[in-house]
Amino acid sequence: MPIQHETELYAPVKHFFEANGYEVRGEVKHCDLVALKSGEDPVIVELKRTFNLPLLIQGLDRLRTSERVYLAVEMNPSGRAPHGLAWNDIIRLCRRIGVGLLTVRFYKTKKPAVHIQCDPEPYTPKRMARRTASLVAEFRQRSADYNVGGSTRQKLVTGYRETALRCALAMETHGPLTTARLRELTGSPKITSILQKNYYGWYQRVNRGTYDLTPTGKEALRMYETVVTGWTVPGEAAGTLKQ
Repeated sequence: MPIQHETELYAPVKHFFEANGYEVRGEVKHCDLVALKSGEDPVIVELKRTFNLPLLIQGLDRLRTSERVYLAVEMNPSGRAPHGLAWNDIIRLCRRIGVGLLTVRFYKTKKPAVHIQCDPEPYTPKRMARRTASLVAEFRQRSADYNVGGSTRQKLVTGYRETALRCALAMETHGPLTTARLRELTGSPKITSILQKNYYGWYQRVNRGTYDLTPTGKEALRMYETVVTGWTVPGEAAGTLKQ
């Protein structure tokens, strides 16, 4: 059974630090637990039954007093992290704000076990240039804002899908086309890959390097008519779909 009160965490965490040579006191200057060892800065531990936002805020506040702050929570018998998260997600968040994380596992027939999931250490953000470039590239590939932010379980109009739709519209307009001609009509250098992978099943190869639209592709143009309406394909009036 899960613990009923956060005070149940105190004894196991206290014993853990005492076993590592610390002197421990509870409720010192509003800190749930403070551990001291000669020549070291104090360790502050905030206790909560489960990981939540108030606990994070407490941890941030305690960093004003010491750089050695831990958040301690119960690891429930199932081992699952709270709120549908993974423990790795919670550990990553703790590291981001510079606090450590302790988990306490309670058992029916043996003493509770305390585990250090991560130690407090200053966080140095590392921006991944490749991810930034990918984000900007995806933004630029979209000709307009076709998605509503916050949507779930919806088919999004990504840059890839938009390029695939442009291919489909060109084939709907002109009939079977070569990859070179499609590259010319759409302006995309990734046409060959899109056609060969045929992720959506919209195309069929009718000859070497030549592709035509499948019934699924024609249906996709109807499904995304609000997206393709207004697009210009050389040789056909803008926004026209063949019936």
